[in-house]
Amino acid sequence: MSDTTASPPLPGSQSLPVVRHRQGTLQSVTDLVAEECPVALVFNGISHAVMMATPADLDHFALGFALSEGIVDHVGAVRDIEVVMHADSAEVQMEIAQGDFVALKAQRRALAGRTGCGVCGIESIELLDLAPPRIGTKAPAVDETAIARILEDLPSHQPLMRATGCAHGAAWCTPEGDIVRLFEDVGRHNALDKLLGWMAREAIAPDSGLVFLTSRASYELVRKAARRDIALIATISAPTSLAVRIAVDAGITLLSFCRANGFVAYGADGASA
Repeated sequence: MSDTTASPPLPGSQSLPVVRHRQGTLQSVTDLVAEECPVALVFNGISHAVMMATPADLDHFALGFALSEGIVDHVGAVRDIEVVMHADSAEVQMEIAQGDFVALKAQRRALAGRTGCGVCGIESIELLDLAPPRIGTKAPAVDETAIARILEDLPSHQPLMRATGCAHGAAWCTPEGDIVRLFEDVGRHNALDKLLGWMAREAIAPDSGLVFLTSRASYELVRKAARRDIALIATISAPTSLAVRIAVDAGITLLSFCRANGFVAYGADGASA
C-alpha cells in the first residue's frame, strides 16, 4: 500500500486516513482500502442471496452468479439486469425467464425452514451437487512458458490488488499465456463470477483458453467452472481433494501451485497438460 493523497480512489476502493508506523516514526497519510459491502441478488422481485462483494462490475457478477449456480442455463434467460447502489450496500435486480424463476422458487421452498448452517444454507449433501456431468469441451494445451507469461503479466492487470493488497483476481487467458481480461474482488468466488458473466456476454468459447485464479482451488470454484464448460483451470495456490475429485469427474484439467518454473497438474488430462 502507498500514499494515495494525490490519486482518486480506484473503483472498488475507498480512501481512508491511516497512521503509518515505520521504524519508530509515525506518519499520517491517506491509503486505499478495498471495499466490501452486502450485494443483494434479486430475481424477478424476490431476493435470493446476499453476498459480500466488492461493488464493481456488479452486472457481470450477477450474471455470472446466475449461470454458475445453475439458476439459468444460458445468457438469453436473463432478460434484464439493473444495478442499484445505496450508501453502504448494493442491489442487483434481474429479470429471468419464467421457467427458470419457477424452478428457483421451488428450490427456495425446498430449503425453507432449514436450521443448519451448511454451505449457503444447504444441509442436504445431495443438494450440494457434487457430481457434475462431464463437460462437453476439451482443455487446450498449455505449457510452462504460458503459465510463466501469465504470472509475469498478472500485476499489470490487478490495479486493486496493487493499491490495497486485498483482492483476488480471475483472468481469462489464451493458451499462449496472454491475459485477455481479469476481474478483481475481495472474494475469489465473486471474482470468478464476474469473469464468467463477462465471458457469457462476450460469447467466449470455453475451450479457447483457460481460467487463471490468484487463489487456492476450492470445490466451489471448480464446480462453477464446470457449469460453464471450462475445461482448464489454473491456480496459484493448492487445490483441495474435493476440487480435484470434481475436476476428474467433470473432465476438467486443473493446474495448481503455478510458478514461473512449472506447475502441478491434476484432473482429466493432468498427465499430458
